Amino acid sequence: MSFKTYNQIAGQKVQRIEAISDGVFAIALTLLVLDIKVPIGETVRSERELFDSFCQLTPRFLSYFLSFMTLGIFWTGHTAQFSYIEKSDRNLNWISLFFLLFVSVIPFTTAFLSEHIHFRLAIGVYWLNIFLLGFMLYVHWRYAARKGFLSIPAEETGSVDKAVRRRIVIAQLLYLGGALLCFVSNYLSIFVIIAVQLNYALAIFSGRTRRESGRADKL
Repeated sequence: MSFKTYNQIAGQKVQRIEAISDGVFAIALTLLVLDIKVPIGETVRSERELFDSFCQLTPRFLSYFLSFMTLGIFWTGHTAQFSYIEKSDRNLNWISLFFLLFVSVIPFTTAFLSEHIHFRLAIGVYWLNIFLLGFMLYVHWRYAARKGFLSIPAEETGSVDKAVRRRIVIAQLLYLGGALLCFVSNYLSIFVIIAVQLNYALAIFSGRTRRESGRADKL
């Protein structure tokens, strides 16, 4: 009978990490809205004051939308990877857990950004959170691929691996470009990052590229 260590038998269930991932994402998405506080009734005595109080919440609504998109995109990316990952081990579990660590920090960095939206440091802290999410997602995929945990037909392995890695790298470069725009304007930086997220969420440019490629093949 062969002898196995604890590290060899731990973390075998892929479904367990998927379950906790969905739970952490759900909680983080819910916590985001708690940063938006309703104006206190005693301080509002007219429609004008209520309108002014509502307008003061604009940075928080903007940060909320930004972070909702961020979490949605990374949840989609994490889910897409697990659609190909059929095996796991202790190390892959911990890579996923560290990824979730940075997911759980998003509500804090969102609140920090909304409270100090006029400071470049707030943009930098938020971008660092995004970078660490992307870095851990990349490490997660590369580890699973190297260990042979993926279930992909042989003829599709190269294209799927390239598509996953390319999406992460390009997205991170675009996020970096958007973050650097804070030296021009913080709001410009945020709007560019949101534009990048909308593109990845709606597949605006990738869809156009596929259509153009399809037309070219017919010529």
